[in-house]
Amino acid sequence: MPVEVTWWGHATCTVEDSGVRFLTDPLFARRLAHLRRRRGAVPAPEAAAAEAVLVSHLHSDHLHLPSLARIAPGTLLVVPRGAPAAVPGLRRLEANGVRLAEVEPGDTVTVEGVTVRAVPARHDGRRLPVGPHRAPALGYVVEGEARTYFAGDTGLFDGMAEAVGPVDVALLPVGGWGPYLGHGHLDAGRAAEALAALSPAAAVPVHYGTYWPIGLDGVRPHEFHAPGDEFVRHAARLAPKVTVHLLGHGERVRPEVAR
Repeated sequence: MPVEVTWWGHATCTVEDSGVRFLTDPLFARRLAHLRRRRGAVPAPEAAAAEAVLVSHLHSDHLHLPSLARIAPGTLLVVPRGAPAAVPGLRRLEANGVRLAEVEPGDTVTVEGVTVRAVPARHDGRRLPVGPHRAPALGYVVEGEARTYFAGDTGLFDGMAEAVGPVDVALLPVGGWGPYLGHGHLDAGRAAEALAALSPAAAVPVHYGTYWPIGLDGVRPHEFHAPGDEFVRHAARLAPKVTVHLLGHGERVRPEVAR
């Protein structure tokens, strides 16, 4: 089994490779500020089990301290360089036994023989609503028996395929948590363009159809419901050789990859 991917909703996935579990951007909340989880149950506690947790940037729907508090002592928490200075709560996690590793594009960490490489992302990674640019937004490539790219939040950028490198599986954001996407995001069409450039064997769309602002159910609801299906359609046109796995919340897949 080269790799198994479970999508828990939003940008939260478990990637298991070579028996090592990696958890991405854990968000295990029924409500976050003005957002409410509208689809998929809040994952059970065992969803937080991992040898390493990968945090892509400082936005609170990706670096969510109450969700990170569920990870076990001894777990490696990989964050963008400068994150603890911007989010002091990370130091409290460290005091409780979580191991922190700060990285920037080009850095690697090794977890039980599996390498994680930090790659660039085009996204405003500040701790919002205000705050200085103290830490970069990142993606990660998990390199074990397969090469799995978790994009975090990103827009398209020149040289994206070269910066990420060869990958077998791509976990790509295809939507958001509100009626309009800001700069530094991929919608379904742009995600399919990224897919064509990256040319993996398989892809899983993420970051859509989970959270939505309270009171805005009737405002552009297709932006909540449709991005996954739209990505499948665009990918079939732009990257027909890539197998796209459209998962429901809590579903998992073992993509076929050739190494």
